[in-house]
Amino acid sequence: MDQEAANQYAGGQEGRLELALALERASAGDSNAFAELVREHQGMVFSIAYHYLQDRSLAEDLAQEVFLELYQNLGRIQSTAHLTFWLRRVTANRCIDQGRKKLRRRELALEESPEPAADDPPSDPLLLQRFRQSLAVLPERQRMVVILRFQEGLGPAEIAEALEMPVNTVKSTLHRSLEELRKGLTRKLREVRYAFF
Repeated sequence: MDQEAANQYAGGQEGRLELALALERASAGDSNAFAELVREHQGMVFSIAYHYLQDRSLAEDLAQEVFLELYQNLGRIQSTAHLTFWLRRVTANRCIDQGRKKLRRRELALEESPEPAADDPPSDPLLLQRFRQSLAVLPERQRMVVILRFQEGLGPAEIAEALEMPVNTVKSTLHRSLEELRKGLTRKLREVRYAFF
């Protein structure tokens, strides 16, 4: 192992140890340690919620609820790996519940819409909009499987664990979801092409 790899490994080990100590202190009532746990995991929780709900305000509220629930259940968290697993599972379940409650999508006021980022690679806004629309009509569990797989980069086994589903069910759900998305996008793109030509 070269020196740079050894330093990265040592830094990773040190970070995991600090997180484990923060978990231990937070379980004992240390609010600063709990804030450290929130800082470490808030990006993951918000990302799952935002990509599922497509609403920044709802995602922020949901993330707060998840961390409040974490605070109330800290004594049951056994390790940092269990903490990450627990946060993913609770976030996914709360997103699915929120998606079921939400009868129609909230329209975004112009002043609430995010500014376009200049450093993002150029993309096809029409295709992205069609993809988001197609993703939004998938059933809740299917949508969450797609988001956890492609947005969060989880493998089928990790998704199965987070959603409490058999691995083969995750794989078949993912396959079925991608097929539905493909068909939906193809149909919508044909409609657009015929509208313009």
